[in-house]
Amino acid sequence: MPSPSSAHWLSLVGSIWLQTINGPNADFPVYSSQLKDLKHISQVQLNFLAFASDAGKLFGWFSGVAALYLPLWLVAFIGAAFGLVGYGVQYLFLDSAGLRYWHLFLLTSLAGNGICWINTVCYLLCIRNFGSSSRVAVSLATSYLGLSAKVYTSLADSIPGLANSKAKTYLLLNAVVPMLVTVLVAPSLRVVDLKSAASTDAAFLVMFAITLATGACAVVGSIGSTSNGLSSREHMVSLGVLLATPILIPLALRIRESLNKIWDTKRENRIHDLGSDEADTIDRVVTIDVAADVESKEGDGVTEKPQEEVGGLRLLRKPDFWLYFFSYMFSGTLGLVFLNNLGQIAESRRLAQTSTLVSLSSSFGFFGRLLPSFMDYYSAKSGYSISRTASMASLMAPMSGAFFLLLNPGDFFLYLSTAVIGTCTGAITSVAVSATSELFGTKNFGVNHNVVVSNIPVGSLCFGYFAAFLYQRGARGSHRCIGAACYQETFVVWGATCAVGTLLCAVLYARSRGFAGRLQAAAVRSPCLARLANLVGGNKAPEVSDLRA
Repeated sequence: MPSPSSAHWLSLVGSIWLQTINGPNADFPVYSSQLKDLKHISQVQLNFLAFASDAGKLFGWFSGVAALYLPLWLVAFIGAAFGLVGYGVQYLFLDSAGLRYWHLFLLTSLAGNGICWINTVCYLLCIRNFGSSSRVAVSLATSYLGLSAKVYTSLADSIPGLANSKAKTYLLLNAVVPMLVTVLVAPSLRVVDLKSAASTDAAFLVMFAITLATGACAVVGSIGSTSNGLSSREHMVSLGVLLATPILIPLALRIRESLNKIWDTKRENRIHDLGSDEADTIDRVVTIDVAADVESKEGDGVTEKPQEEVGGLRLLRKPDFWLYFFSYMFSGTLGLVFLNNLGQIAESRRLAQTSTLVSLSSSFGFFGRLLPSFMDYYSAKSGYSISRTASMASLMAPMSGAFFLLLNPGDFFLYLSTAVIGTCTGAITSVAVSATSELFGTKNFGVNHNVVVSNIPVGSLCFGYFAAFLYQRGARGSHRCIGAACYQETFVVWGATCAVGTLLCAVLYARSRGFAGRLQAAAVRSPCLARLANLVGGNKAPEVSDLRA
């Protein structure tokens, strides 16, 4: 089977760098309180601004359509341009009375839509350039999206004089950084045919090591900044070096490919004098071997049922889509709403270092997004495949418990729950990329996944408005609400909602064909969900001996 070459790995490195900076909305909690004061808006209005970034995803499917007709580098440029305009105009006119609230809403929506365009490019590159390893590549690339908030907060802390206020500093970074990185990686954003026969397993292992080191650096920087006064500039330099290190992998593969070409040329020169009779003999032997191989494969009697490709209105008519849509909304989207409200939650509990809490959630979100890539890599090496919907269901249960832990007013439980929710949210959003293609096929993936993630603005509006309403009611006419009671009822409802999402995802897992027997590891290692599949789907679960046959 062909393996990814240096060109494929260069596209993966480009996708990783794009994902690292493609979460400018993740730093919103850091400056939201200052923005609230500058523009004299209420908590409900502030929540609608957080929703505005997600509202842009309602039109994210345009990027999937554009990717069918435009080169991927141009699609990425369009997304970066949307962010440049959306955040750039806010930066230039934030202090002006002429910048109205509805201007902020529309500009934030435009920037949020730009995120979808860049995400679509990264997903398609990983899926098309890595073949059977696409799941691992997608999980690796999307894991770096969890570092976005950490990167932006580190940049803002290391360049304190960048603007005259915290809000303007972040708006400037959000506008400029994605465009600069897009210009840098544009030449690598192309689909390349798989031709190389050399194995790149070692490259994946090296990439895992680099990624783990990067995540460890992010966590140490988040915790160390408060415990031992770690310099923000020194931390940013070390993080930047680790983020640049993956470029060594395509460089090393390129050197290996050049050496292989030299060796192949020398080998051809040595055997050029072979006689025609010997060549005919070799041809006959090869032909016999290939024919025998084909016959042996046909004799196995194992035929894999082709995956169903679903798109357009058919997608909306499938019950599995709606189970998937709402289970995602009640888990991953709910986690994103919690992270958007971290600034106000920290303020209500009189926690001064909001940026530290946001960096912590970002760092653990990174590890959460990375977890599926480890599972995919090692399960593929062992010959098994793990159901994505099963993974999502198993991640939702601890997330629900974390919301109930937040009922304790202690700072320790706030940090612990933030880490758990950040990890589970990151893992769910990463797994969902592969779950979409697993459930509905890869042919219409660009459009299908953007339709699925339209649950994010819907959930952001519903859950965010609910939290803002209870917050405003607790403030009793004041501009701020102080105390653990401000979000107590919210956490109870969010925890119960996440529990419902867990149940919906378990039902989806039971209904999916992958669970019924195609995904061996899921059936072998999840006996409880296997029994649930029998009840819901009416299918007989395959025996372990049958699976291994």
